[in-house]
Amino acid sequence: MAPMQNDHFADKSGDWDTRPVPLQISASVGPLLRESLEWNDGMRVMDFGAGTGLLAAHVAPLVAKVIAVDTSPSMLEALAEKKELRGMVEPRCQDILLEPLGEQFDAIVSAMALHHVQDTDQLLRIFREHLKPGGQLALADLDAEDGTFHPPDTAGVFHSGFDREDLRRKLEAAGFEAVRFETAVEVAREDGRTFPVFLLTARAQSAR
Repeated sequence: MAPMQNDHFADKSGDWDTRPVPLQISASVGPLLRESLEWNDGMRVMDFGAGTGLLAAHVAPLVAKVIAVDTSPSMLEALAEKKELRGMVEPRCQDILLEPLGEQFDAIVSAMALHHVQDTDQLLRIFREHLKPGGQLALADLDAEDGTFHPPDTAGVFHSGFDREDLRRKLEAAGFEAVRFETAVEVAREDGRTFPVFLLTARAQSAR
């Protein structure tokens, strides 16, 4: 597939794995994710907005394959260079809202990607379509905040976090059940401010 026209992370991928905020989130969300879902070594998992593979690294040893989906070629290039993930994590540079993968997964995981997608309702429907009945979903993202988590005019940011109950309603409308939220971490920035990040888990409803 041809590279995306706007790689908003092209100037960040080189040092992403050393940045304090991604490291804080990965260090907290990864272990919680491992505890919160049911894993087995036959599972195929989609990591949506996989970036450099910080989250995939926590999941890959537990499953058969992680398909790392992102629209940033530079971030996926950084992932592909990680020898420890080769054979376990497959990068896919693709916008699944425009071009679905055409397969279903046992689980979909994602960290800090939801706020980069403008149409949340559509994305949740796409997630449901990519999950087997009873498949698991786990999404980590910001609680609703005042818009100061990102620097002003950061490209590709469409939401200042999410209200948990509003997001629960959207998930249920999209065909998910057993929706559960917990606080995964409070991200501490250099300016002393903290921003809560939740981990939500849910299951795809079986066809009726």
